[in-house]
Amino acid sequence: MLEEQQFAEAIVRFIRSFGLHRPDRTPCGIEAGVAEAHALSELSTGRLRQIDLVERLNLSKSTVSRLVDGMAERGWVERGRVPSDGRGVLLALTPAGSDVARRLARARRDRFRILLAAVPEERRSDLIDVLRIMEEAARVSDAKHPRALERA
Repeated sequence: MLEEQQFAEAIVRFIRSFGLHRPDRTPCGIEAGVAEAHALSELSTGRLRQIDLVERLNLSKSTVSRLVDGMAERGWVERGRVPSDGRGVLLALTPAGSDVARRLARARRDRFRILLAAVPEERRSDLIDVLRIMEEAARVSDAKHPRALERA
């Protein structure tokens, strides 16, 4: 089997075993999509311009707009205007959204603590290094991917 195929299969197995493929539930068990969970996490630190959320989540403007629409429908986020920019949209969590963000943060901590405990202690720093390498490789490869031009 080719190395690329082994790599791809290992990534897919991890995604499935960790639960990243579930559209309606985070890997830590919260009833929210993964993108919603990331948005809640970003917004939990305070108000954020929608364009900044686009940047932080590495998603298209239209995808974030739909994401925010859904979160607003769930009562988790409210939109306002950016005072210095008539077209800018300012996002803030509602009390219900803040509650979900807090539950998500607790569940995430618990899930990662359990996950890390299952990794032999002497291999944990290796795992963290590999994840940092994977993050950088993903950033570099994303720009070189043939579909990157479609997103621009």
